[in-house]
Amino acid sequence: MSIILILNINIPVVNIARIAGQFSKPRSKSTEIINGKEVLCFRGECINGYSSDERKPDPERMLKAYFHSSTTLNYIRLLSSSREDGLYTLLESDYSFLLDNNLGKECFTNIKSFDLSNLKKINGLDSNFLLKKPYIFTSHEGLLLEYEECMTRKIRDPETNEEKWWNLGAHFLWIGDRTRDIDGAHVEYFRGIENPIGIKIGPTLKPDELVRLLDIVDPNKELGKVTLIFRYGYDKIKTYFPQHIKAIQSSDHKVIFVCDPMHGNTLFSTEYPSYKTRKFSHILLELKLCFNICKAYGSHLDGVHFELTGEEVTECLGGSMQLEDKDLPKTYKTLCDPRLNYKQSLEIAFLIAKYWKKYQDPASSA
Repeated sequence: MSIILILNINIPVVNIARIAGQFSKPRSKSTEIINGKEVLCFRGECINGYSSDERKPDPERMLKAYFHSSTTLNYIRLLSSSREDGLYTLLESDYSFLLDNNLGKECFTNIKSFDLSNLKKINGLDSNFLLKKPYIFTSHEGLLLEYEECMTRKIRDPETNEEKWWNLGAHFLWIGDRTRDIDGAHVEYFRGIENPIGIKIGPTLKPDELVRLLDIVDPNKELGKVTLIFRYGYDKIKTYFPQHIKAIQSSDHKVIFVCDPMHGNTLFSTEYPSYKTRKFSHILLELKLCFNICKAYGSHLDGVHFELTGEEVTECLGGSMQLEDKDLPKTYKTLCDPRLNYKQSLEIAFLIAKYWKKYQDPASSA
């Protein structure tokens, strides 16, 4: 996806993956009913097991989470050092599935028009960068504080010689929409670490509360310190996003805006009520509205947040594959939220590039 974006919009892309540490999961309820029996909710492998008979919290799981996180990170480093992927994979992959609709045909044409022999520098990135796998920064929600505290160390700043607290378990951590209580423990922890941090923002957060939250975690209004990850839902973004933009502009906080069109658009299947899913059309609509609103209010969309996989899962409806409710059980593998599959992810990448170009055009909207 990142290479598609780089070649289409001509700017560098920073890859941040929710990986190597995301083993605890937020839940809105503490229990659920399985086969007529009330059991504790699954809160991630770091706390309990997915099977209903493994729901008792086990602190030993935090040690296993650390082991798997470090192993995953080492594997990422190995893959990132390989030169056998990147642009070559992009050009040599099979894109025949894109030829079923007009958007797909446009994407297919764009891919086939890339010429390795004519690659020029793209805003400081030469062709060698494009021929390698991009570096991946790790991230996760800092939900389980008992775990995150163990990952926190004092590190001496080589420039100022001052010791500061860093979470060494990830490059980037975020506070969830359910744990951003201004007087809560999570905000207290996050205001004390030097890592760049994210805050999930939803419809329930009032504009003045958002500013107060930013004043606590970023009192110096440092550029790049805080990323706001907006998750409204396609039917709510026009109501709440403008309010939050205006509040931030009046506060002079220098935040990064990231659109999360996934989490606000989760629903249960009508045909299989136990399956959570998302509609491709809802995801695209929220993304498009985010571009339009940013442009209308003189703001800037800096990034996007997706849940996706390279596997051919059937968890999100729609896209060029035209997945329907009846297709969900075919390859529904997620233990938490539904993800875009490989083909849907590529479509999203090309659509982002398309919206971005319109977003940059003063005479048009996305």
